[in-house]
Amino acid sequence: MATIAPSRRVRRTPFSAGVEAAGVKGYTVYNRMLLPTVFESITADYRHLKEHVQVWDVACERQVELRGPDAGRLIQMLTPRDLRGMLAGQCYYVPMVDETGGMLNDPVAVKLSEDRYWISIADSDLLLWVKAVALGYRLDVLVDEPDVSPLAIQGPKADALMARVFGDAVLAVKFFRFGWFDFQGRSLAIARSGYSKQGGYEIYVEGGDIGMPLWDALFAAGEDLQVRAGCPNLIERIEGGLLSYGNDMTRDNTPHECGLGKFCNTHTAIGCIGRDALLRVAKEGPVQQVRAISIAGEIPPCDRVWPLMVGGKKVGQVTSAAASPDFGTNVAIGMVRMTHWDAGTALEVETPLGMRPATVQNKFWI
Repeated sequence: MATIAPSRRVRRTPFSAGVEAAGVKGYTVYNRMLLPTVFESITADYRHLKEHVQVWDVACERQVELRGPDAGRLIQMLTPRDLRGMLAGQCYYVPMVDETGGMLNDPVAVKLSEDRYWISIADSDLLLWVKAVALGYRLDVLVDEPDVSPLAIQGPKADALMARVFGDAVLAVKFFRFGWFDFQGRSLAIARSGYSKQGGYEIYVEGGDIGMPLWDALFAAGEDLQVRAGCPNLIERIEGGLLSYGNDMTRDNTPHECGLGKFCNTHTAIGCIGRDALLRVAKEGPVQQVRAISIAGEIPPCDRVWPLMVGGKKVGQVTSAAASPDFGTNVAIGMVRMTHWDAGTALEVETPLGMRPATVQNKFWI
């Protein structure tokens, strides 16, 4: 694949100098920012993530800030998840939908106070949608992108590293909650969350000027823990069933098709823009849904949709796939029609290297 030409339209991050010094070998573009994809190799990075601790530059997870008296009303308009019980200090995974119930993004919402939220977004122009909704409904709220850049600490040694830099109090932060911790006189929100199943934290670095001082402090504190620069790992995320917006789901899919129905409280999420459409979906059920799929044989990188076939008829598509060293198969995420989504169903995948046998799994691997 050709290289990406540097440009101001592809933004660097507060941690880019550290990423480059660590020997990054590949990037993708995410929210018009650089997102590392590989350092040593995808397989070597995978093994290190499962055994040690990594520091991830995920500044591309841009924040959409809602601030003002109508912030709570606005965020409820965006999602079918009922947010009435959400407290300051909590993080919620919130599918966000349009008027048809189609997925616009699958961010984490961070409630800073009753009138202030950050929405930590996946790769889409959600900021523009949120600003349009606020303007169209004449809400008393400021919608903007603040100078906040997440830095993720992931892996089984994440607790040890974070305690060395922020003190033992950080270990008391519960899953999908956050607390405030000091670094060089700056108060930073730190959540127990992240885009892996290995455990860890996300630091919401408010102010790009302290990006590299924090990066350097983490590496200095974790030398004996074998800390390395890392990034979301393709193999590990598929094993864990972590969906990628734009790959495994798009605006053409509802949350129910993406297996996110448990985050849709359509009867009580009063005010959600897509509520009426999703009420119909919830009643009738989806006709296709995300499934874990194992694929046999050699496969190339999955950079496009691969049709899932039965008897010459298309019954779905594979959207992410990779060879798993730990499970001895090619692991994949696919969208499968209800007629063929039961565990154990035999399918064929049409890859660029030819047809490959595949099987629907009863769950993801980790």
